[in-house]
Amino acid sequence: MQSMRQVKTARATFVERKYLSIVSGPLESSGTLLYNAPDRLEKHTLLPAPESLVLAGDELTITNEAKHQRRTLALQNYPIVWAFVESIRSTLAGDLPTLSRFYSVGLEGDAAQWRLILTPSEPSIQAAVSKIRIVGGRNQVASIEIIEPGGDRSVMTITEEGR
Repeated sequence: MQSMRQVKTARATFVERKYLSIVSGPLESSGTLLYNAPDRLEKHTLLPAPESLVLAGDELTITNEAKHQRRTLALQNYPIVWAFVESIRSTLAGDLPTLSRFYSVGLEGDAAQWRLILTPSEPSIQAAVSKIRIVGGRNQVASIEIIEPGGDRSVMTITEEGR
């Protein structure tokens, strides 16, 4: 966590695959990610359709240009969204106290190659997410896997710029 706290800004590309029981193959999206410590995170999906999620402080803004839609959410009004957002943002910020507020936190491996296992502590969050696995090395996140109670899951593979 201390190593993660040292990162002040990071840019990356991502490929996310969602595995749903009602679909025969994974649904794939891709785009870019931007993190600015301590609390700004941006996810810009380029394919299959442009969409942006911008987290700044306690607000999440979702923009879909194609549909001319823009919505801003105050995270404290959406506990499940807030918990999910903090699984990523607090990991990037090296903020163990905030992670522990929402999850039971397990860590495997060493500094060179680690796996963070987050198990939701609140029943309302457990209804949406069974477990989150974040894999990385040193101060970089390489993948995020979200497992839902019914077995559906998503896996985001992250490649930092310059790698």
